Amino acid sequence: MVKNMTEDQITLYVIKTLKENKKKDFEAILDELQPYDIAKIYENLPEKHQTRFLLFLNMNLLADLMEELDKEEQLEVLNKLGIEKSAKVLDLMDNDDLASFLDELSPEKMDSYLSGMKSEESKIVQDMMNYPPESAGRMMTNRFVWIRNNYTVKEAVEKMKTFAKIAETLNYLYVIDASRKLVGVVSYRDLLLAEPDDIIQNIMYERVIAVTAATDQEEVARMTERYDFLAIPVVDEQHVLVGIVTVDDIIDVVIQEANEDIEKLSASGKSIDFDTKAIVAAWRRLPWLILLLFIGLVSGKIISGYETTLHKVVALAFFMPMIAGMTGNTGTQSLAVVVRGLISHDIEKKIVVRLIVRELGVGLIIGITCGILISIIAYIWQGSLVLGAVVGCSLFLTLIIGTLAGTTIPLLLYKLKIDPAVACPLITTLNDIFSLITYFGIATMFINYLT
Repeated sequence: MVKNMTEDQITLYVIKTLKENKKKDFEAILDELQPYDIAKIYENLPEKHQTRFLLFLNMNLLADLMEELDKEEQLEVLNKLGIEKSAKVLDLMDNDDLASFLDELSPEKMDSYLSGMKSEESKIVQDMMNYPPESAGRMMTNRFVWIRNNYTVKEAVEKMKTFAKIAETLNYLYVIDASRKLVGVVSYRDLLLAEPDDIIQNIMYERVIAVTAATDQEEVARMTERYDFLAIPVVDEQHVLVGIVTVDDIIDVVIQEANEDIEKLSASGKSIDFDTKAIVAAWRRLPWLILLLFIGLVSGKIISGYETTLHKVVALAFFMPMIAGMTGNTGTQSLAVVVRGLISHDIEKKIVVRLIVRELGVGLIIGITCGILISIIAYIWQGSLVLGAVVGCSLFLTLIIGTLAGTTIPLLLYKLKIDPAVACPLITTLNDIFSLITYFGIATMFINYLT
């Protein structure tokens, strides 16, 4: 029915079914839509139709809808549903999504929702919320299929069929022993190729890649990428299986971490999006910018210290923005390489040394090329061979300094347990200072030849 319909046409059709109370037609069109599409329709509906839309949805679709909405919209939906129906919807939500939702509420509001849920579901969510923020324990789900190592393939398939509707993924079956410790894993493909009477212990993979509940979410994402998993098991300190993290949650982590890094690279602090108010956005940016402003004043002090040199050779001012800008550019490029490398590599001494040597080589090549080029341009423009040599030599040295600063500063911050993504504005400002000292220092040394 929805194959050739646009989003607006679907929304109009849904409004029509709501007005005419045609619940079967309403359910027929929603059966062909994904939860994300259902959420977009709900958001696009006029407010007067939203409550009726919610009443037409079954409990499972309401739970799916909740997982696609932001916090404010989730609260709005629960208020419209009422206490009793809200509790049933929360019981059906994925544990990790529910934990994220509850975590942002006041303690009183959180307790009121938890008390209305089934005791088993409520306990599971509360246990998850005891794990550190942004850890595997906070993003895992307990809706997976586990089997005993003494099961036959036939028994495993029967259990998989029984729990298929509530399991978040059926790509892997996790094998546990009598103590619920994780001892193996079997893929759906393994079951298809095995004989019904085969014992799981004989066909399972015993070398299971797992993470602990306290493992940072970035490390979980790295491991998932490294091994191309669709899900990864989570164990406690005794290696007891407590949950799994699925690839859809990993994608959310990757997007979240990327957004955080972009915010830090731009020195904008906390999250700022299209909907953030001007006063809030300004308040979140100001601390970094004020800090950089005061550091930047050092540049002005340096220039004032070489006022005599500038007064004697005014042409030096022509190349000052270029020297500072090119140094900052090379530093930012090196920073991007390092930050990207830190995501996919474990940092060891050998790797760090090799990286610094490589970037030093890059700085030398770039410095020589750009230094010679700007020397020729300066000579042709100003007619001074000495000025060309001073500008070219200064650019050569500052490009090497900028490249090494962009490499070593983020590595040092990483060693100090500080996110290296914050280094971009710092490197740019420091490189301005380094470049001006180098440029005017060399110019002052050759001031007699320049005049």
